[in-house]
Amino acid sequence: MRVIAGSAKHLNLKTIEGMDTRPTTDRIKETLFNMIQTDIPGCRFLDLFSGSGAIGIEALSRGAAEAVLVESAPKAAECIRENLKFTHLEEHAELMQTDVFQALSRLRGRGAYDFIFMDPPYNHELEKQVLEALRGSDLVDDYTVIITEASLQTDFSYLDSLGYQMKKYKKYKTNAHVFIEKKDA
Repeated sequence: MRVIAGSAKHLNLKTIEGMDTRPTTDRIKETLFNMIQTDIPGCRFLDLFSGSGAIGIEALSRGAAEAVLVESAPKAAECIRENLKFTHLEEHAELMQTDVFQALSRLRGRGAYDFIFMDPPYNHELEKQVLEALRGSDLVDDYTVIITEASLQTDFSYLDSLGYQMKKYKKYKTNAHVFIEKKDA
């Protein structure tokens, strides 16, 4: 796995051994960032369930002003620290080694993020729980784009009832990126 573009382009990132994480492939990561690249420079990026940190690091490499990476697993958090140091992007990054819901609580009062990316373990409805936690939070405003990496079987029919709408759905062979925003008032 490598950084696709920007200041850390072509640098190889470490990943965690085993099946505890599911790194986003370079091809899928490249497709994702091609869709959002014009909005990345200067943005505030929140990466939930960060794994190796590859998504947050890609955002920083492409010019995000800041990125908060949230990961509770100690081995994965150490991997993120090493990747941030190796790519020389640690200055604009904050690693929160904690549960995602505790992190969301601690981040309150810091203002809205331009992008909130989450890649939770599949088929546990964690994306729904995160969206419920973000509802009414100052971490999300009318311009925030929430991107969820999910299995193809993940049901998002509840979005409307939580005050969200699906902006875009990008399907891959085994998973999808779901672009979500607050529903128009």
